[in-house]
Amino acid sequence: MKKLLLASAASVLVSGAAYAEDIKLGVILGFTGPIESLTPSMGDGAELAMAEVSESGLFLDGSKVEAVRADSTCVDSAAATAAAERLITSDGVKGLMGPDCSGVTGAVLANVALPNGIVMISPSATSPGLSEAEDNGLFFRTSPSDARQSVIMTEVLMEEGVKEVALTYTNNDYGKGLADLFKAAFEAAGGTVTITAAHEDGKADYSAEVGALASAGGERLVVAGYVDQGGSGIVRAALDAGAFDTFHFPDGMIGAKLEENFGSEIDGSTGQVPGSDNPGVDKFAEMVGDKFDTTSPYTGESYDAAALIMLAIQAAGSTESADYKEKVMDVANAPGELIYPGELAKALQILKDGGEVDYVGATAVELIGPGESAGSFRQLKFEGGKMETVQYR
Repeated sequence: MKKLLLASAASVLVSGAAYAEDIKLGVILGFTGPIESLTPSMGDGAELAMAEVSESGLFLDGSKVEAVRADSTCVDSAAATAAAERLITSDGVKGLMGPDCSGVTGAVLANVALPNGIVMISPSATSPGLSEAEDNGLFFRTSPSDARQSVIMTEVLMEEGVKEVALTYTNNDYGKGLADLFKAAFEAAGGTVTITAAHEDGKADYSAEVGALASAGGERLVVAGYVDQGGSGIVRAALDAGAFDTFHFPDGMIGAKLEENFGSEIDGSTGQVPGSDNPGVDKFAEMVGDKFDTTSPYTGESYDAAALIMLAIQAAGSTESADYKEKVMDVANAPGELIYPGELAKALQILKDGGEVDYVGATAVELIGPGESAGSFRQLKFEGGKMETVQYR
């Protein structure tokens, strides 16, 4: 009888080991392109969550998670689509963390995720147009829409006493969408936008664009661009020409490169980027230590996006998007036990036991409407060549 029991136990162990496997998730971000200084930390954030889940031994009875990176370029929709297609058809990923920028995110959703039925969670695609995109319940994002950012921008400028601004934007879905929303919000609040002008990325000289902006006038120049591309080119040209000495920077311009490029030259300027002061922020920073920069934009959102995919898979007991897409909103929101960074093993065990979790994560995730984050923003002011946090909104 004892031998029979031992044989049965061995059979169970073999069966369990056979079930465990490497599950691949795609990490598709603009590792080259206009936000390439931001994406290393974003990728590291997502992969930290994957490593945490793998090391727990609790994910689908011991399965490991393997990250497969691909370059979205941020701006080349054809390249992003091809990269996402390879992740799904060649690499066999079960979900996409990303893409990052709004235009390529929309292209990947329409051309790859939707026809292949694959869940994707973007940490940083903020275009309001994505809220209306056909997605069959497959698309989510851990960053708030630019519809909210435009209101925050207006509030910050009005409270600074700035009532008249010039506005330039990078000529793509992100820039144009944000510019239109901001102009409407600012004018509704009683402000004046003296000019709204697009700029192209990749130019060596932005003096003509700055000349037109300066001619229109304004107390501050709003730059809805990219810190590693034309946005910084506009700022440099404006400073050199003495056209503007203070600026307002939306999320695409916020990053360490802004301090490196301009230092105290932009003191008095303002900006905002998604951010939260919830307890998860400090927990995330403590967990990461000096491995990468947790204050870099969208790093926490990337950790959270990857975590939500894996928790939804655990809740569904399946790696098939058709099964686990229904669980993303469930694990992100109440009811359930609050889950912070570093507590993914705890969440996996609760879900394994049939319980519920309310994932807070590094950015106070709360998914609303069509799977997007309600979100909060970190208001910034530049003093002494550094970005200082004023408050959270």
